[in-house]
Amino acid sequence: MTLYVGANYHPHDSDPRQWERDIRLMKEAGLTIVRLGHLAWDSFEPGDAQFEFTWFDRVMDMLHDAGIAVMLDIAVRPAPLWLHRKHPSIGITDTTGALLYPNTRYMVDVGAPAYRRHALRFTDALTRRYAAHPALLAFGIDNEPGDGPYSYSETVRTRFVSWLRDRYGSVEELNRAWAAQRWSRRIGDFDEVGVPVSGKIEGAPERVLDFRRFVSCEINDFLLSVIERVEQNAPEALISGNSWYYTEAERGRYFDYAEIAYSGRINRDGMGFYPGMSLVDNDGLREHLLGIARTRFENDTPFWCTEFTTMTAAPGSVRKTAYASLLLGNQMVCGWTWQSMRGGEEQYLQGMVDWDGEPNRNYDTYRQLAQEFARIQDCGFPYRSRAEIGLAFSFPSQLASASLPEKHDAQLRTCFEAGLERNLDQRVVDIGRSDLPYQILVLPGVTLMDEESAARVRRFIADGGTAVMTSYSALVAVTGQVFGTTRPGLLHDVFGIRLGSYQEPRVLNELTAGKLEGDELDIVLGDERLRVDAPRFDEIHPRTARVVASAVGLDRDYPVVTVNTYGKGRAVYIGVPARRGLIDLVLDAEIESRGIRPDLTVPPGVLARAIDTKHLLYVNLDGESKPITTPGPSRSVLHDRDHPKSGFTLAPFDADLVELLHRPDSLETDAIRAS
Repeated sequence: MTLYVGANYHPHDSDPRQWERDIRLMKEAGLTIVRLGHLAWDSFEPGDAQFEFTWFDRVMDMLHDAGIAVMLDIAVRPAPLWLHRKHPSIGITDTTGALLYPNTRYMVDVGAPAYRRHALRFTDALTRRYAAHPALLAFGIDNEPGDGPYSYSETVRTRFVSWLRDRYGSVEELNRAWAAQRWSRRIGDFDEVGVPVSGKIEGAPERVLDFRRFVSCEINDFLLSVIERVEQNAPEALISGNSWYYTEAERGRYFDYAEIAYSGRINRDGMGFYPGMSLVDNDGLREHLLGIARTRFENDTPFWCTEFTTMTAAPGSVRKTAYASLLLGNQMVCGWTWQSMRGGEEQYLQGMVDWDGEPNRNYDTYRQLAQEFARIQDCGFPYRSRAEIGLAFSFPSQLASASLPEKHDAQLRTCFEAGLERNLDQRVVDIGRSDLPYQILVLPGVTLMDEESAARVRRFIADGGTAVMTSYSALVAVTGQVFGTTRPGLLHDVFGIRLGSYQEPRVLNELTAGKLEGDELDIVLGDERLRVDAPRFDEIHPRTARVVASAVGLDRDYPVVTVNTYGKGRAVYIGVPARRGLIDLVLDAEIESRGIRPDLTVPPGVLARAIDTKHLLYVNLDGESKPITTPGPSRSVLHDRDHPKSGFTLAPFDADLVELLHRPDSLETDAIRAS
């Protein structure tokens, strides 16, 4: 299957003479994909129902003649200014009631009926026009749908009230769900409902949670309506996009993308991949590999990095991160951007060609990637996960954890990185939607626990799985209120514990005579002793669970890790937020007992997978050469040289795709055993 290397291109920024030169340079570089159309609605529809496609027909024809495929984004945001003028209600109203001028992109209320009518009309016209064009490979759905400010208009409030009526049915049920008896906030009629203006969980978390759910429902409903129009008009086209959905609450409309991911209607999940400019710092790379996982959820279809770093990245960094992305099933590296920007919000952002159109170092980087990807693309790519570990992640838990010392996704990242460094496949899952076909399920600060999710966790453990839950999990019920029953809510008997109050180390450490300071805890687990920092820890009261680790040296010893047998499985509770060191010890014990092994044994700092039974991919993230042992003699497909012995040296920051020359007598990995 093709491994695509390409660029994001904006032909509406230049004239036809520049198009010819650009496309010639793209072809000479070996680029195989161009993403077009995003953020350019009024270039296609400069006035109401005044569609102008002729200019773009030529661009599509030129790319087809050059043998370059097109991913065409449906530019439903930002809305054109003529639409804002015709229907002011589609704009953003701030918390004071002022209608804001759309100075920047994404300043549109996607739930506004007038906006939706025009956006779907535009979608219909664009997809009908290009569905059968021979250059078309895929349509992209919106761009960064989780970005943009909230609107607090009266029309939004009216829609919110309608949503609440459907959800709760009566004012009495709404008052119960919102704890309206607190601070004299009872609602006598639905018309008394206001729009919570806080982007954080302050004052009335139940109300903010429901407002964010409402906004999420509107975004998903809109995106699914766009997808439906594509399915109707272009049934042969692939569907993708830059589906970045998890912006911070203060910056954008983070929404529940799992609904779309689990629908199966986007057959090439995609996102922008911007791990930073550094060659030596891998923090951004780890974050964005998690980004792929939390956008894919449990989909097996190839992933597309529809945007990828160009800019001033250090030499070698784009190549290194591109190969690392292949290990999570990526099939596309599409550089943002082709042309260094001349104007607008990103006028100094550097692309593959400079402002005068001359190729630069980024062009050379992507040309090299195109050549190398063409060389290896028939070697089993795109990679398909064989995950035996699931990592739970949920939209409402991210919102409900906002007032805690550590958000849900921060714990998710800690656990993801533990698996990543062990070269173990893992999937991010929505436990309310997943069948949980794993051996180990990690619940990293899953703050909100609903009955359906709890039932699936219970069944997973009873049937023989191991669940590892960390602090701040199962803290609040579906309404956002703290459980009034024994915690962890709905699952306390499964984990065999009762959780009492939180304890704060910085308070208890006043009693340690300076041996421990601040948030420090000394934890003993078997023969291991380690120190972790945590602003809070759970006061765990074991019932049927066995204590396997304790925080020591305080006014008394406090249980920190417990294990309970439930049915055929094990329920492990960690009474602090996920911390490397402690989570490593717990996971290592569970992985060992389950017989879960990585594809390949490699030195620290190397990511590696068996792509299929013959092809092994290695990526060195470090600045030191690493000795690699292979199951037998091999040949470097990437570097076109033989490794006659069972090993080779991987250069700093380098990648290698090797092909085994002989099927080894003894096969060490499930991946190499598989057909």
